[in-house]
Amino acid sequence: MKVAGIQMDLAWEDPERNFQRAREMMAVARDAGARLAVLPEMFATGFSMEAELVAGYAGETRQFLSGLARELDLFILAGYAEPADPRPSNACSIFGPTGGEVLHYRKLHPFSMAGEDERFLAGESLATAELEGIRITALICYDLRFPEPFRAAAADTDLFCVLANWPVPRRHHWSRLLEARAIENQAYVLGVNRVGSGGGLEYSGDSSLRDPMGTELAGAEPGAEAVVEGEVHPAEVMRIRGRFGFLADRRPATYRHLEEDRS
Repeated sequence: MKVAGIQMDLAWEDPERNFQRAREMMAVARDAGARLAVLPEMFATGFSMEAELVAGYAGETRQFLSGLARELDLFILAGYAEPADPRPSNACSIFGPTGGEVLHYRKLHPFSMAGEDERFLAGESLATAELEGIRITALICYDLRFPEPFRAAAADTDLFCVLANWPVPRRHHWSRLLEARAIENQAYVLGVNRVGSGGGLEYSGDSSLRDPMGTELAGAEPGAEAVVEGEVHPAEVMRIRGRFGFLADRRPATYRHLEEDRS
């Protein structure tokens, strides 16, 4: 499957402008042969902490994504804020060529340094979907710093997609963590970050597709909008895992005992 990451500038709390730019860039990805195109975290509004405000756009955002997936005959993965109880969630969905939703995920780790944990509800489960033979698991931004959810989904995943609004001061961490998650889980990792400025922060993008050995297959120039394209082959995941049996040598029961012994 050919996949594409849409590294775009996000207009602050302005869904209509973001819809228009996303449509333009998605069409470029489709014309290049992509079957899955991935937008950044909270692409419709930027990473705003006005949770109730941005969650109010969830209905029209989902409608836009569903319609665009049908129009372009494409799978689209995108992040947005949505209503939840007792407070909104930072979520993402995949909509397929029929317009139906085939994956829904809520961010497991709200970013406490920005107060996201006080404004957005944390998710409680992972989400994986198989699209045209590719098993895809979605995670969001700060989730990248935690190896546990990646490892929990690794056996059932060929491609991890990480949607982000990851700021310039920590861009080095972004690149290194994408590489690490690919290596340690022997899976493809597509990290899709925004560019531009919003909410007082600058974003450099650095979107990247990594193979199961951690090698960068495609990347974007920092600071510029771009479509990052590459191919994902589940047979390559199987080959790497067969040749280097790291995952099979894990000892989960022992790890649990080690944690219990130190608690």
